[in-house]
Amino acid sequence: MILLLLSVLFSSLLLRLHLPAALLLGPLIAGLILSLRGVKLSIPRPCYLAAQAIVGCMIARAINPSVFGVLFANWALVLAILLTTLAISGLTGWLLVRYSALPGATGAWGSSPGGASAMVVMAQEYGADVRLVALMQYLRVLFVVGAAALVVRYALGNEAQAMSQAIVWFAPLTLNFPITLLLTAAACWLGVRLRIPSGAMLLPMLFGALVQGGGWMMLELPEWLLAMAYAVLGWTVGLQFNKAVFLLALKTLPQIIASILGLILMCALMALALTHILPMDFMTAYLATSPGGLDTVAIIAAGTRADMSFIMALQTLRLFTILLTGPAMARTISRYAPRQ
Repeated sequence: MILLLLSVLFSSLLLRLHLPAALLLGPLIAGLILSLRGVKLSIPRPCYLAAQAIVGCMIARAINPSVFGVLFANWALVLAILLTTLAISGLTGWLLVRYSALPGATGAWGSSPGGASAMVVMAQEYGADVRLVALMQYLRVLFVVGAAALVVRYALGNEAQAMSQAIVWFAPLTLNFPITLLLTAAACWLGVRLRIPSGAMLLPMLFGALVQGGGWMMLELPEWLLAMAYAVLGWTVGLQFNKAVFLLALKTLPQIIASILGLILMCALMALALTHILPMDFMTAYLATSPGGLDTVAIIAAGTRADMSFIMALQTLRLFTILLTGPAMARTISRYAPRQ
């Protein structure tokens, strides 16, 4: 109950400030506060998967098939962005291992800018300290969400107030709503069943985009349902932090934070370069290259006029690139990163 009350309080405050992703940030902050105070709570996995699926469906509503033409036409640039992201990630992990007491595998997986939950699972399989990897990953998500929300708020300017006031919480529902829920649930189940990384979100996103893009139906997701999904995702991130892990990582926390800030800065510079190459606004470029999770970036983008299709296409490509190259990168850093 306290978690819910704090979430409502912080979300309301952030909404009054017209901050994008307020419905994600409020629960995240509430979960973080309670977790650091020693309150032991966790979000049931089915709830987390359902929230991811709803966000995936939300992304599908905004996807424009024309974005794939843009990606194919600029395949060399897209490849360069992906390779640059990998290089930045590898350099960050190498420096982190070099100038901290973190083991090589832990530093490598902790600095990988992919889906946080996927990175934690894979890190455990490759012998890294999963507690520190989780701390690094979710700390990165925390910083990325905060930075992205501020960048978007600044970019929107006075438009942010109009967009936050445009929310209609209880719009009339049609038959498309239960069909959308059924499609989302089936796609989520299939994604989990097939063990696809982030499949609970990616398959609803894919199937939803195909259904809506094919003209078969319009996906329908009321704002109150999206708010519930955002809250679950925010709680999931916030509740990952605890005092014991912070104390464990205290010695290397400055280096971890420095590596996160460096990663965010390098990706922001890459976004700035992207705006000079493609006819694209900085907000879209920043969110597309931002080293956050698919779900959190999608929620932030949903509260803006950024090109959701391009953002999600690039973020998804990067996720799979990291998943494919992560093990090799972790082994390389573990083997060759010099120690003090």
